[in-house]
Amino acid sequence: MRLLIVNTSEKTGGAAVASIRLMNALNNNGVKARMLVRDKETDEITVAPVGHYWKAQFAFLWERLCIFFHLHLRREHLFEIDIANAGIDITRTRYFKEADIIHLAWVNQGMLSLKGIRKILDSGKPVVWTMHDLWPATAICHYSRGCNSYQTACHNCRLLPGGGGKNDLSAKVWRKKHKIIHNSTIHFVTCSKWLQRQAVKSGLFHHQQVTAIPNPINTHIFAKGDKNEARRALGLPLRENIILFVSQRVTDERKGMAYFVDALRHLVEKHPDIAKNTVVAILGGHSEDIAAELPLTAYPLGYVSDEHKIVNVYNSADVFVLPSLEDNLPNTIMEAMACGVPCVGFDVGGIPEMIDHLTTGYVAKFRDSDDLADGIAWALDDSNHERLSHNSVAKVVKNYSEHAVAMQYLDVYTDALAQKRYNI
Repeated sequence: MRLLIVNTSEKTGGAAVASIRLMNALNNNGVKARMLVRDKETDEITVAPVGHYWKAQFAFLWERLCIFFHLHLRREHLFEIDIANAGIDITRTRYFKEADIIHLAWVNQGMLSLKGIRKILDSGKPVVWTMHDLWPATAICHYSRGCNSYQTACHNCRLLPGGGGKNDLSAKVWRKKHKIIHNSTIHFVTCSKWLQRQAVKSGLFHHQQVTAIPNPINTHIFAKGDKNEARRALGLPLRENIILFVSQRVTDERKGMAYFVDALRHLVEKHPDIAKNTVVAILGGHSEDIAAELPLTAYPLGYVSDEHKIVNVYNSADVFVLPSLEDNLPNTIMEAMACGVPCVGFDVGGIPEMIDHLTTGYVAKFRDSDDLADGIAWALDDSNHERLSHNSVAKVVKNYSEHAVAMQYLDVYTDALAQKRYNI
């Protein structure tokens, strides 16, 4: 079985990380998988650039310009919207022609246009599409944030000036997507059951199959290590408790940094005995901008791409906190758990599927900074730590290992091939 995974980036973003891991998992379990990307960032031979660099850049810029126009020349929401009006035709590449199955991942920001997706479907090859957010099931947004219009037909979009209208940009893109998806067979996969529950409600997905399969992780790389060695390698204190926050861009509002800061203030006020022996490590872009806002000593580690250094960061921590306001199945929680680090997060999205409350960590009430602080304090209690650490590793090995996830995807691929042969 020859598989082509299509994603905008090779390394940047959660979908890229998940796609690379899936490709490796499949290659280790009997599938000949490779990846096609717009942004190639390494010399990995199983990842191919789509080529036509300037065409790709033009597609990206043209889409942003069109969105900017519809936003009345305002930057707000500029990167929360994707309309897929421009992209690259991958059906002409030899990688596409050689593949038995096309596996779409995150294909926005100029990678694939709606017209290009239609051409892929018309090729007759089975198509599997992993949803890393809700965009395939909506018109233009990646997260619905309480809007239910996508369950019937998108219009009056909250992201557009004045709330859009009955025939706004979202309504027009919705109609285009409906023409493509309605009469096509696509095997959709969501990374969490939460996203699956949202996706099946979409007016675009009538008669479409949606399966929930988590992202995989290499448990040989992301594994529990010596805490003191990890701290020495990073220049972090050896004796204090370390609270860890990780995000590609730590100032991303959706990742909940404001609630993290507020929770630390509650921690200092309610648990001064814990706070006096606790510091914070922040991994991600713009971490230096946040450090001064925290009521505890902070160690901004910046953006790190080296996987082994990232593993050291997790192994240095006593608790990992991710107060996301909306999230699918965060790779960061999976990575922390694989390293035996208890996790604390809000009861939202796919997070409570990952964190088993009081078993592998603490699931706090949504948008409740006070409860988040209590969860951090509870996870830092020495009497809980060894049990939480053991349970976290065990859950990752059972549910998110490369072999476990690859076997579930093989079932989807087999069904897709069988259905295509039957239809033919």
